[in-house]
Amino acid sequence: MTIAIELAYLIASILFIMGIKLLSKTKDARRGNILSSVGMLIAIVATLITINVVTFVEIFICILIGTAIGIYYATKVAMTKIPEMVALFNGFGGLASFAVGLSDYFLKSGTSLESLDAVNLTSIILSVLIGGVTFTGSMIAYLKLDGKVSGQPITFSGQHLINLVLLIAFVVTSVLVFIDPTNLIFIGILIGISLLLGVLTVIPIGGADMPVVISLLNSYSGMAACATGFILNNNVLIVAGSLVGASGIILTQIMCKAMNRSLTNVLLGGFGQTVATGGQDGPAIVIKEIGVEETAMLFDSVSSVIVVPGYGMAVAQAQHVIRELMEQCEKRHISFKFAIHPVAGRMPGHMNVLLAEANISYDKLIEMEAINDEFPNTDLVLIVGANDVVNPAARTNPKSPIYGMPILNADKAKTVIVSKRSMGKGYAGVENELFGYPNCLMLFGDAKQTITKVVSEMKEMG
Repeated sequence: MTIAIELAYLIASILFIMGIKLLSKTKDARRGNILSSVGMLIAIVATLITINVVTFVEIFICILIGTAIGIYYATKVAMTKIPEMVALFNGFGGLASFAVGLSDYFLKSGTSLESLDAVNLTSIILSVLIGGVTFTGSMIAYLKLDGKVSGQPITFSGQHLINLVLLIAFVVTSVLVFIDPTNLIFIGILIGISLLLGVLTVIPIGGADMPVVISLLNSYSGMAACATGFILNNNVLIVAGSLVGASGIILTQIMCKAMNRSLTNVLLGGFGQTVATGGQDGPAIVIKEIGVEETAMLFDSVSSVIVVPGYGMAVAQAQHVIRELMEQCEKRHISFKFAIHPVAGRMPGHMNVLLAEANISYDKLIEMEAINDEFPNTDLVLIVGANDVVNPAARTNPKSPIYGMPILNADKAKTVIVSKRSMGKGYAGVENELFGYPNCLMLFGDAKQTITKVVSEMKEMG
């Protein structure tokens, strides 16, 4: 039986690795999710066969409750709320590891001190630290994304020093736990510090950095799961946690590179603060507005279109009408593509998820590096709710807080139409120079409503 269980864990681990590999390409992502899910099912069944703590009836009841909750929220949540849901998932993953570490400690400290060896105690302490930080940090990220807490960085004097002191206190208390494993006061201190660190780590991070925070917290949840694997002596949990932790860190580094910032700079916070705009140092931006009929005529006359989606598209739920716009353009044999910036939206891959939901072909979703050279030869670029990721100030204004950030070269197209509700700034709080460029036209109004009217006009044109 032991050999069969270990073989099942091996198969599950292979499926996890294959699933993550397939997630690297949009067109294969769904298949990757299915493979990973099958691997998790195999791992769960194998684990259930080996346990003797609770009955199968109790396990089955818990599975039913969890499944019902998951289905309810999966069907009810709006696509604009997916980042918040991912933050909650990360938080509950950290909470699970946090709870398992504590339960294992209380179980063994109350029976046999010999069972609390160095490896076991280290794993418990790491589960408490990483799990606690992940849980409270994810809850703060959720509250920021949901608007219940200000998306602006929340800072105060001596903040980083307090974090350092708390971390040192955690290390010192951890040593005391090794000296006296049964002292509940020490464990209580570790619990309090870990939960507090999660809050203090995330509150100074601004809304512009939320995609990085989400991927980093995802990595934390994986590392917490890995530590839990050592506690439970479960190889597949160690493998799965390591995969999530490593892939999360890699994704975080990719996101930081996309913003031309270091991870340390992100964690110190401040990028999301309101800053002085470039317009204060130079002439006022003069914009040119365009109406629905003129927009439809422009689309009808071009040969190539690139759409740049942003969070505004998610808010307006405009992805489906953009697909209709694409269909009208393709009927006219107009090339139609989507330019995806790595940090567009509020989580990694946010735009890909929204556009896939609208049944837009994966091969039309082109990453920044692959499409940037096409903008100068493109007749028309439609920017829907994106701001910072197309701001030329990142290339032209050394005083701008986003200077050096890689952006989509939308401003180099022959004509640019920006669909926005107003002249509001992006999450970085920086005025967009593009809006005043000679080739830029502003289409004001709700993206879903205005683009619907554009599509109707194009249909009437035939």
